Amino acid sequence: MTFDETAIAGVWIIDADVFRDSRGEFVRAWMPDEFRARGLETRVAQCSIASNELRGTIRGLHYQAAPFEEAKLVRAVQGTVYDVAVDVREGSPTYRRWVGVELTAASRRMLYLPPGIAHGYQTLTDGAEVLYFVSSPYSPQHQRGIRWDDPALGIGWPLGAPTRISERDAGFPDLG
Repeated sequence: MTFDETAIAGVWIIDADVFRDSRGEFVRAWMPDEFRARGLETRVAQCSIASNELRGTIRGLHYQAAPFEEAKLVRAVQGTVYDVAVDVREGSPTYRRWVGVELTAASRRMLYLPPGIAHGYQTLTDGAEVLYFVSSPYSPQHQRGIRWDDPALGIGWPLGAPTRISERDAGFPDLG
């Protein structure tokens, strides 16, 4: 696996090793020792898949407050998404900064987000599916979110406004 840290401390782009032969491909998608060696969270409390019908759908920006903050490992398992991480850790030198990366099922690229990072994505293809490994269980009382179009963040969503977004996600406040 190849780990490349982004401009936000603790947010990593991870490219898995792909082994190809006449049968197809073999990919080691989860190697806790390699994550642990970089000081990354390896506990998995929940694994979820989100399916999205329409290109341009936006999910997010989501995070959980303490004590249910969560690290996430995110991968597109079908189609393509533009995945966004926003630093919401007050006192962090990169507070309010965001990074975006294209995740495709074909590339097997993953994005690792430490606790204190809001997460969202926009689907770039119809039928995109995203797999999440999450370090803490979902806690509705600790669920938080930021509006996808918060002007202070200025996120450059590749397709602009969403073709589909939930009422909850559209109603999140700005980061402030």
